[in-house]
Amino acid sequence: MTSKVFVSLRVKATPERAFSAFVEEIGAWWRPNGLFQTTPRAPGLLAFEPGEGGRLTETLANGKVFEIGRITAWDPAARLEFTWRQANFPLELHTVVEVRFEAVGDETRVSVEHRGFDQVPAGAARHGFPDEALLMRLAEWWRDLLASYRDRSA
Repeated sequence: MTSKVFVSLRVKATPERAFSAFVEEIGAWWRPNGLFQTTPRAPGLLAFEPGEGGRLTETLANGKVFEIGRITAWDPAARLEFTWRQANFPLELHTVVEVRFEAVGDETRVSVEHRGFDQVPAGAARHGFPDEALLMRLAEWWRDLLASYRDRSA
């Protein structure tokens, strides 16, 4: 069994627009979080390289690029899946983020499942939180991110 969070919301956009806003405008709606930092330095600008095998990167103010993960599924307007590595994870550890886009009337339900935190070792990577508390914080952050994304995608 894997530990995961699942959050979703509806956006006033087609699945095509919702997908596009998620991947092409992530730098505009993304909000950094100190508990889930992707680089060991001040936050930079996130961006996806389109297509399966593309990277999710964070570019710092000094131009340095940090690879957060790789796209493992790219199905525009339907599904996006990518690996996720935080700055305080062991080098070989990645979690997985899966995003689904489903038409619901004239809106789109955007669902995010972030899984694999059962692999994250105790200590710095968990900030001393037990599994339940860590996942609660992660879910709160994804809810905030999706609210910012919803405002951008409309």
